[in-house]
Amino acid sequence: MARLPLSIQAIESSCCVNVPSNKKKTLYSSWMWILTFFTYCSYHLSRKPISVVKNVLNQNCSGLVPPYETNNSHWCDWKPFDGEDSGILLGMVDSSFLFAYAGGMFVSGLVAERVDLRLFLSFGMILSGVFCGMFGLGYSFGIHSLWFYITAQVLCGLMQTTGWPGVVTALGNWFGKGKRGLIFGIWNSHTSVGNILGTLIAAAFVGTNWALSFIIPGIIIASVGVVVLFFMVPEPQMVGLPNPNTQKDPEGVSPPPRRRDMADVSVAPDDDDDESTALLDEDTPTVSYIEKDKKMESEQNVPNQKEDKAISFFGALSIPGVVEFSLCLFFAKLVSYTFLYWLPNYILNSTPYTAEQSANLSTFFDVGGIIGGILAGIISDHSGMSATTCSVMLIVAVPMMYIYRHVQHASYMVDVGLLLLVGTIVNGPYSLITTAVSADLGTHPILAGSAKALATVTAIIDGTGSIGAALGPLIAGRISELDWNYVFYMLMAADVLALILLTRLVTREIRHKWQQRRLRYHHPL
Repeated sequence: MARLPLSIQAIESSCCVNVPSNKKKTLYSSWMWILTFFTYCSYHLSRKPISVVKNVLNQNCSGLVPPYETNNSHWCDWKPFDGEDSGILLGMVDSSFLFAYAGGMFVSGLVAERVDLRLFLSFGMILSGVFCGMFGLGYSFGIHSLWFYITAQVLCGLMQTTGWPGVVTALGNWFGKGKRGLIFGIWNSHTSVGNILGTLIAAAFVGTNWALSFIIPGIIIASVGVVVLFFMVPEPQMVGLPNPNTQKDPEGVSPPPRRRDMADVSVAPDDDDDESTALLDEDTPTVSYIEKDKKMESEQNVPNQKEDKAISFFGALSIPGVVEFSLCLFFAKLVSYTFLYWLPNYILNSTPYTAEQSANLSTFFDVGGIIGGILAGIISDHSGMSATTCSVMLIVAVPMMYIYRHVQHASYMVDVGLLLLVGTIVNGPYSLITTAVSADLGTHPILAGSAKALATVTAIIDGTGSIGAALGPLIAGRISELDWNYVFYMLMAADVLALILLTRLVTREIRHKWQQRRLRYHHPL
């Protein structure tokens, strides 16, 4: 059992003795929402500097005046990234982080379910800060070994795997299934906020002392890790409150609206009800996140005699929808992370903007990501069709990327507008799958109320996506040297493949929605 930090114990004994349980839950859940938001914001903030700094590790030296006479066209570049193979080497640096992150993620989820989440997160954040700053020290000490930078990225990637399973599990323990799409959609803007802050911080120092582009974000994430160590409450039970995922009607908390079972046609379903999202089983038309109520009522009214056991890796894979959404995220995250790591460099090499201006312009892609995450969550909550929501955005993303490639640079404002649109459409599916869908799958009805699968399911989905995230920048680094058109063709093809992988789930969601409409038509109130 996780231990309550001493600071929270002091608050509990002095301030919360006579606080009503519903008010206490509101205060703690709001605090956890804020704390986990800034926690993962700092994770992404510390990942972003490399995409900005690579613009000065290898740049166009022809427009600069060398301090001495030289015939070397790469005199201003940072060794070992000063050769014709610089794109490949920078891609290796990116991918060393991302492959370490992807591999470590599968283990991290299993570990997170078996240890104190507060210690797990704070330990990972402090070490992430150390290894992020390590990369910047290469400039301070004049280190030109490729393996030094790869080692720093690998260690940082491994420590960063503590973030996603930790924060999703902690937040999922505090919020039930009602309106998860909207709650997690707004919350998931931490990704884009962290990217924006990381870009702005890195850009402020990239032209003078790029070591600070890494050291300052490293200090920030380590500092937030200390706050997590002293003030995180990962489970409601630790302060005497019920877990909304394991109790049907906890005192003082209203249950979320529910869709009626399709067999129960004596009462017409509520047209305004938007809480159910279809996750699809082989044996039934659909398995909703919160359907099968009659079965759940009988199970949840029986007190737990044992502490929940952690689920196995293959047990998590057997949950309906996990495999499809994991493979879809592989391609969706490939697209998103290729933009994340290469967009500033692409803008620099295809426009007259400076390295700092290119980095600042790229932040509008992340602003679009905030909009896309919230929009996808709202649509998913309202329709109850997560896979269909992702598919529609994937369909729109393909022509939008083509338009951005061929229409951009007409003016600065056109670039801004296109980046906002592309960021909205590209990041919407990625945001929805990694947050609300992962949380709902991790508390699926077939788990019979166990809350122990959430970290493992989250790690499987995000870990699979992270393999795609590692491959995307690596491939982009190689083929961008031929032509940037090939990079965009790769991204469009990846979105098409992500769409194909969701076809079965989309078909079942549409069939289920059609059956609901027919029932409402034939059985009016």
